[in-house]
Amino acid sequence: MAGLALVAGPAIAVAAAEPATLPDPLQAGWRGQHVCELLKDNAKMRVLRCTFPPGWGHERHHHAPHWGYILKGSTMRITTATGTVVRELKAGDSWWSDGIEWHEGLNIGKTTGVYLIVEPKP
Repeated sequence: MAGLALVAGPAIAVAAAEPATLPDPLQAGWRGQHVCELLKDNAKMRVLRCTFPPGWGHERHHHAPHWGYILKGSTMRITTATGTVVRELKAGDSWWSDGIEWHEGLNIGKTTGVYLIVEPKP
């Protein structure tokens, strides 16, 4: 998170923000560079792969409802309106989120984290 508010596994709470003014995870980046790439986009879903080398993060952004899967684990510092937490994210962990008004993250670990984000479309 990837990114990331995680449900069913590591979890964080999220609070109100201004999602209309914030980028989504594909648009958001880190120091002017994208961290997520579009793998699939059709009428039923959008799939992103987000990569966070050590010291890289994801600027403040919002998420539509999505399912996430960790391909490569990392240690992320995740900030929301309710505070900051550190999460040890492990390969193979997954989660469902009903959407996130905003969060931002930073890989504070020594390994590159890689996550898939799958957003179903109505």
